[in-house]
Amino acid sequence: MSMKRTNVYADPEDLAIIKEAAARRGISEAEIIRQGIHLAAMANRVWDEPLFSRTFEGSGRTPTKHDVREAVADAVRRENGSGTTA
Repeated sequence: MSMKRTNVYADPEDLAIIKEAAARRGISEAEIIRQGIHLAAMANRVWDEPLFSRTFEGSGRTPTKHDVREAVADAVRRENGSGTTA
């Protein structure tokens, strides 16, 4: 992966924490900073589509345990091609 160099200002206390973490983990300080930049970039990314772009049919209420069991049983019956379950 191609990298691009940039300069940033950072709080000295944050840099000290990064230095300690890098030594403890056996990786470079730059790697920790790159990971932080990636997390910040992903947290602020704007997606082309909304996370939930599909709508679903339904009553708009939370199904009960009985509703869920009936829906699963109906699906099993349809998949097995039978009118009853074993």
